[in-house]
This record gives sequence, structure tokens and C-alpha cells, in this order.
Amino acid sequence: MLIDNSVGRRIFKFFNGFGFILYALICLLPMVHILSLSLSASVAVTAGQVSLWPVDFTLKSYEYVLKKAQFWLAMSVSLKRIVLGVSLSTFVTILAAYPLSKTRREFRAQPVLIWFFVFTMLFSGGMIPTYMVVRYTGLLDSIWSLVLPGAVQVFNIILLLNFFRNIPKEIEESAFVDGASHWRILWKIAIPMSLPCLATIIVFAVVGNWNAWFDGLIYMNDSKNYPMQTYLQSILIQPNIKLITKVQAELLRAISNRTLKAAQVFIAAIPVLMIYPFLQGYFVTGVTLGGVKE
Repeated sequence: MLIDNSVGRRIFKFFNGFGFILYALICLLPMVHILSLSLSASVAVTAGQVSLWPVDFTLKSYEYVLKKAQFWLAMSVSLKRIVLGVSLSTFVTILAAYPLSKTRREFRAQPVLIWFFVFTMLFSGGMIPTYMVVRYTGLLDSIWSLVLPGAVQVFNIILLLNFFRNIPKEIEESAFVDGASHWRILWKIAIPMSLPCLATIIVFAVVGNWNAWFDGLIYMNDSKNYPMQTYLQSILIQPNIKLITKVQAELLRAISNRTLKAAQVFIAAIPVLMIYPFLQGYFVTGVTLGGVKE
């Protein structure tokens, strides 16, 4: 019987590992294809010869993209958005989650405020009212139109307040006995003990701000203010791209509209791909602990 159980576990582990590897490859193949397109010559891409390996390897597309002022301008807007958006969102989430993590005896308005936040998850004002609010508050064509409307994420608040609730009450009571205030307990005890959950929230905020493109399209009248994903969306739907007249003939041999778009898409994905592996451990821990209430 023990032998059968051992064999069964080995078979399960084999198929489980095989399934995860297969799923990882399926997720990775589109990115490999985009990379291959960006590193291939224009003729090979146009002829449909490129699949998962570059044909007639060339870096001309990257050379051209890295010289484009509009690309770096969009990159700077996205980086500014991440710095402001992640900082503000994390700060607001902490300030909202800490009082909501208390019991009704400790904070009488807690049930009402929780239902208020949950209500916003189920119903929203819609795109037009949100646009009108942004417009009449004078935020159009500014970085704040990309940061403020999405600063409060209710899911992150619920995740963090559940994590705060898992902190032993004895620690907080001991701090109160020593004369600590709620503000001091929050920043000296609760936050240091909640780093895994905060790292998870930061990952959500970084990915959300980096991947957002529609708000830049509707809130920015000037294309110079587009964040990276809005800029990529605008060039991906353009049928043609204008090249410099003097080098047009030479460039067309090595690059095309498809190779340029592939290069820009791949470069835009690099920042998130570099950040996520370092926070992956915190991400798993934060979701597991913060998402379960004792």
C-alpha cells in the first residue's frame, strides 16, 4: 500500500510539474515571438518567415526606437505615473485599512465605512461622470488625471485590513500600555509586520499603473502627455509609420512597421519583467496571509 501511494505521488508530481511547464511555455511563446519579430529583417517579417527565432538578425529596429523622442517622453510619463500613483495609492490604502481593521467596539463607524467601500466595488459612476469630474476639476492633460481617479483600490484595502487583523492583539495592547498612540502603532508596529502584504499591494499598483492605457487616451488631449501604454496603443492602430527621408531607403531594408512596433512593445514590457521576480516571494505570502481572515 505504501508503494502504491509513493508511486501515485510521483505520478502526480510529474504531471503537475509538466502542466506548469506547459502553461509557462504557452504564456512565454507570444513574448518570444514579439522578440523574434523585433530582431528580424523587414523582408523576413513581411514574408511571414519569423516564428520563434529571428531571421536575418538585426538591431536596426531597436536603434531607431531608442532614438525616438516620443518614445522616451511616453516612458518618462509612465515612470512619473508609477512613482506618484504607487506612493499615493499605498499611502491611502494604509490609512483606510488600519481603522477598518478594528472591531465595531473600537471604531463605531467601521461597519458603515466597510459597506461604503464594498458598494463602490459593485457600482461605479461610469466613464462619462468620471470624465466630467476630471474635466471640471482641471485635471485634463496633467499627470494627476492618471493618478487620482484610481488611487483608492478597494480590493487592496480589504487585503491589507485582513492582514492587520491577523496581527496579535497582545502586541497592540502592550504598545497602548506603554503610551503609544494609534498613529505610532500603525507606523512602528503594523506596517513593519505587514511588509509581505504591502509588497503585494505595490506589485498590483505598479502593474496596474504601467498597463493602463485607456485613461491616458481620454484624459490627454495632447499626445505628448501619453503614458507608455497609450502611446503603444496609438502606434499599434496606425497603418503606417513615417521614417526620416534621407535614410528611408536604407531603413526599409532592415526594419518595417511591424518590427518597430514589436521592438517598442518588448522594451515597454522590460521594466515590469525586471521588478516582478524580486517581489514574487512577497506577492505569494501577501495574498495567502492577507486574503484569509481568522
